[in-house]
Amino acid sequence: MNKVYTPETKDWEEILKRPTQSVADIELAVTDIFKEIKQKGDVAVAKYTSIFDNVVLDTVQVSNDEINNAITVVPQEVKDAIQLAKKNIETFHKAQQTERISVETMKGVSCWQEKRPIQKVGLYIPGGTAPLFSTILMLAVPAKLAGCTDIVLCTPPSKDGLINPAILYAAQLCGVTKIYKVGGIQAIAAMTFGTETIPNVYKIFGPGNQFVTVAKQLATKHGIAIDMPAGPSELLIVADQSADAAFVASDLLSQAEHGVDSQVILVSTSRDFIDNVETEVEKQISTLSRKRIAQKAIDNSKLIYVENDVIALSLINEYGPEHFIICVEDEDFYVQGIQNAGSVFIGNYTPESAGDYASGTNHTLPTNGYAKQYSGVNLDSFMKSMTFQKITEEGIKNIGKAIEVMATAEGLEAHKNAVTLRLDSINNR
Repeated sequence: MNKVYTPETKDWEEILKRPTQSVADIELAVTDIFKEIKQKGDVAVAKYTSIFDNVVLDTVQVSNDEINNAITVVPQEVKDAIQLAKKNIETFHKAQQTERISVETMKGVSCWQEKRPIQKVGLYIPGGTAPLFSTILMLAVPAKLAGCTDIVLCTPPSKDGLINPAILYAAQLCGVTKIYKVGGIQAIAAMTFGTETIPNVYKIFGPGNQFVTVAKQLATKHGIAIDMPAGPSELLIVADQSADAAFVASDLLSQAEHGVDSQVILVSTSRDFIDNVETEVEKQISTLSRKRIAQKAIDNSKLIYVENDVIALSLINEYGPEHFIICVEDEDFYVQGIQNAGSVFIGNYTPESAGDYASGTNHTLPTNGYAKQYSGVNLDSFMKSMTFQKITEEGIKNIGKAIEVMATAEGLEAHKNAVTLRLDSINNR
């Protein structure tokens, strides 16, 4: 790992740079695929599935037989774990439900706000080197709670044309309505435009690599909403001598094994602790089945020493980590002071993997510094707020004059007339 000691503020941007390509590097390729899928539909989807996933499929929709077979194949121990996680995720997200907000802003003027589900949502579930069935729980559970009617799932097939059984089990358990064996850019494009087989949706959710991230951003240019521009995973830990170096190293590696473009950072006020963590990382990484992937991510990562907590907190807020672990004596300083983070994990016994799987919080989070502007996925992500108003005769008399004056000042005569006609009608009775 790369060690950095007492970096100057002017160097933070360079030190904290993510190991990702720029949008410009890959946007052209994504745009070309989008155009082809819009024009050719299923034919283009099949073409790019063959190119990127090395498989030719007779049909991309997962059948009921495949789902039923998956249910029998998944080990009971895995089913039990998925069900426990689902219960906790449901509990946390159900608590986010809110009632209708209603107020009379003045006599005769009633305004209220209600939430409605987004009817059609698309869930993108990465496959590749790690089939993330846990992400289905994080997306389909709140989608179902919100009341979404069409929950479409796309995930890349293996080279033998199959989907990991745990993905299929989790999908049917959580109420996904349709499942398709399509991954990458072509999946996002298909859910954007719709094809002969795959329906279009109103909003697309889910993490992915840099190509999926750019594809989601391009989808917004075609009238499709997205959860956030979530790209390669990242973790920042702040720790001092009160932390356990082995625990911290394990957390760094748990994120590093996601992919070669993942980034993990340790910020500490102790040089000795940094050395201890580096030793632990070297020890633990040698035992991992995904050692090659984790090693490449570790090579892009940083161990940063700073002189005090104030500097550390400032640096962390500048970075805006997706996941932020706090393992220090004065944890309240960081808990109260953090402004930019997707999800925060506090204390030596709160590993980031708890949030990835089963504590109940959502693991679909903003990356690449977007924690400065975006929230992680939550129940409201699957809903939209609608406002209503009802004005009585008394109400229009109370606010009418103000509307007329403001409309006149803005030069919008028809706006003024819409009120004047009503007021004249009341006064002439």
